[in-house]
Amino acid sequence: MILVFGGNGQLGCELAHAAARSDVALTALPHGEADIAERAAVTAALARHKPLLVVNAAAYTAVDLAESNIADARRGNEIGPAVLAAACAGVGVPLVHISTDYVFDGAKAGAYVESDPVCPLNVYGRTKVAGEAAVRQALRRHVILRTAWVYSEFGKNFLKTMLRLAATRDELRVVADQAGSPTSARTIADAILRIAPRLYGGDDVYGTYHFTAAGVTTWHGFASRIISAAAPLTGRHPRVIAIATADYPTPARRPANSRLDCRYFAQTFGFTASPWTDEVDRTTRAIVAAEQTQTGEARANHVA
Repeated sequence: MILVFGGNGQLGCELAHAAARSDVALTALPHGEADIAERAAVTAALARHKPLLVVNAAAYTAVDLAESNIADARRGNEIGPAVLAAACAGVGVPLVHISTDYVFDGAKAGAYVESDPVCPLNVYGRTKVAGEAAVRQALRRHVILRTAWVYSEFGKNFLKTMLRLAATRDELRVVADQAGSPTSARTIADAILRIAPRLYGGDDVYGTYHFTAAGVTTWHGFASRIISAAAPLTGRHPRVIAIATADYPTPARRPANSRLDCRYFAQTFGFTASPWTDEVDRTTRAIVAAEQTQTGEARANHVA
């Protein structure tokens, strides 16, 4: 059985759905049921569920708010992973821990490999670096999975924000000088379930890996793809205007280059993710269709 902490987040929800599709035994615990920074709660959850593998899908992901909420960011991204990794070590269970492209500063010309020095630009990135270090120190049987630009049908994310804005605006201004690989939480969930048997089966494949969707774009390119995928269903096609990072200042600095080299993951586990465009199109259409169904049902109930 796989035990997921952070079960009410984007990845936690997708893991639950992926497990149901694949008939995999999985329990996803929401934050309210098991806070990873609470040692007693984590220990009790491990004793109760007796998992073969633990996935840490819990994190503090509000990048800009982390600049002022440093204690909360540390609790979710550094202290929590340390507690969870130590608890897993205590019962001899391997851990998959999710990390981020934001551990790098984006100054490299090409894609980042796992051995490149980390150099985060913001509080969020620094706490994620500290969380990685805590996991490595406490537990040998771990996989740290760095990914990037995560979105899904659940929670708050860039894709859903673009759809919301596109419903009422005729023009969207989106940063075009930051590059990365939009990666759906569904893709990450499927990858975790696919590699899980090797992790709890005793294969010595532990370590740090990069895993994203294939291909690279910018936030502007990401937004443009979302609008194009939604337009046939919504009839809305606002202009997507390219702007520079300097034109959209934020509390937290972002890396200009978030490209991750995923070849080590492919070599180790024998597969790669599909192009980023595939899942963006599918997720966009799924969200729009669900919203239209809900709107139709609400109107029908109102009339009735």
